[in-house]
Amino acid sequence: MKYFFVLGSNPTLSIAEITSVFSDTPEIINNQILILDSQKDIQAQEIIKKLGGTIKIGEINNQIDKRDYRKILKNILLMIEKKEIVGKFKFGISCYDVKTIKEKGLGLDIKRSLQDIGINCRWVTSNEATLSSVVVEQNKLTSKGIEIILIETNNKILIGQTLAVQPFKELSFRDYGRPARDDLSGMIPPKLAQIMINLANISPEKTILDPFCGSGTILTEAMLMGYKNLIGSDISQKAIDDTKININWIQNNYQLSIINYQLFNISVKELSKTIKPNFIDAIITEPYLGPQRGKIEIKQVLEELNDLYSKALIEFDKILQPNGVVVMIWPIFYLHQKQNYLNPILNNFKIINPLPLELLNNKKIKLTDRQTIIYGRPNQIVFREIVILKKT
Repeated sequence: MKYFFVLGSNPTLSIAEITSVFSDTPEIINNQILILDSQKDIQAQEIIKKLGGTIKIGEINNQIDKRDYRKILKNILLMIEKKEIVGKFKFGISCYDVKTIKEKGLGLDIKRSLQDIGINCRWVTSNEATLSSVVVEQNKLTSKGIEIILIETNNKILIGQTLAVQPFKELSFRDYGRPARDDLSGMIPPKLAQIMINLANISPEKTILDPFCGSGTILTEAMLMGYKNLIGSDISQKAIDDTKININWIQNNYQLSIINYQLFNISVKELSKTIKPNFIDAIITEPYLGPQRGKIEIKQVLEELNDLYSKALIEFDKILQPNGVVVMIWPIFYLHQKQNYLNPILNNFKIINPLPLELLNNKKIKLTDRQTIIYGRPNQIVFREIVILKKT
């Protein structure tokens, strides 16, 4: 079965996450769409809850010559007729890079054809080129209706239907509804935490450490993704208290079984005094990124952070398993039209490429010269550099 994935705002990061989760070779159609030809059925409703960088997942039902409009319309109508239709049937259309079909004309033809066979229907539209996950969810198009997906590639139109959309309400609830927040220090978004956990590419029984746990976002997202052995540490006692509150809140709201977790109020420079050698399988963390506001003395900030991260990596080396992985964020400061990168001493680590080798020459992949991924929005001063390190 062929499945399509609608990618998030950073396509390279979305693709890296998907290829970490699935072993099937992907086909990158454009900056919005990735196709997987999977030997196994993908449980879209479940997997999309664990993919922070994917907007929609669906299945491809057919591919038709892009000039054969009648056949395309007929195929869509056959897809709809297979649905269990009760009451007024809702359908939507999202066209991705389709230049040969006018969406308005197609929508009207679908509506007229359904009415001709006695189906009372409504065509769901929006002001955007494609339907957002919010529109799809609010109109129940994956459960009681259908979102038809058209993708143009190689003179063909791929026709599919959406199976699941990103659970935006749950993500917002976990981001803004958690009882302990620290807006001053900044908090990693739950979606980015999910992506980083998936990039570590480890099985659920492995032990994860977040040594800059803050308010516990990485730990709580790992809990929801099925990881049972978690450790958090932070130099701030408030951070440890906030993490404990948020873990209890997540456990209560999602009725999670007992999780084996530990929290330590220690500096990252002293991890090896508390955690046994070679005990940790993966370190996933967003450390202190330096000042986010006001005037930044860039030379001083870079020196301080390079020193902190270098000393952290010395400790990581002591407590990580052989071949252990670190998924870490390093800040990039955009000042005076210049990108200022960190360069901590890697010690016994090397930066590894986050993507399958066969994708590295694809022009749609955007990696830095040192094979990392930059994450951020335009006009930010501090961007995030997603760095994956392997212990050598």
